[in-house]
Amino acid sequence: MSARLVACYLPMIDEVDTRLIIERGWRANKRIFVPITDDNGKMFFREIRPDTTLHRNRMAIWEPDSGEFISPRQLQLVVTPTVAFDSFNHRIGMGGGYYDRCFSFLRHRRHWMKPKLFGVAFDCQKVEKISPNTWDIRLYQTFSESS
Repeated sequence: MSARLVACYLPMIDEVDTRLIIERGWRANKRIFVPITDDNGKMFFREIRPDTTLHRNRMAIWEPDSGEFISPRQLQLVVTPTVAFDSFNHRIGMGGGYYDRCFSFLRHRRHWMKPKLFGVAFDCQKVEKISPNTWDIRLYQTFSESS
């Protein structure tokens, strides 16, 4: 894959474990960024490296203590957590709307550019159809694995 600027979430206990994706990215000399959130419902992306110190935020999600920030518009690929997904690349997240707000600029694109949002989930999370809200940002593609 040619993407050099990659965002990937740090997994919670019930999510697909993305640590191997992150480690493989580092071995391929990619810069890896993870989401961090603020008290106002905004999401930002901060670089993470193998020696980065992490802490749990107010929602018990791992976040880096330090690292360079990047604009979501600069990212090339974003590995996105998914609670449910369908064959039309619609997703349901945890309900906070962080990804939808952060990547709302993608809604106005006529052709898919960057970043490409890839959802990851377990096979059992696939549903027949999700009726998206007007503010939902569709995934570029979804990958699922057996649980």
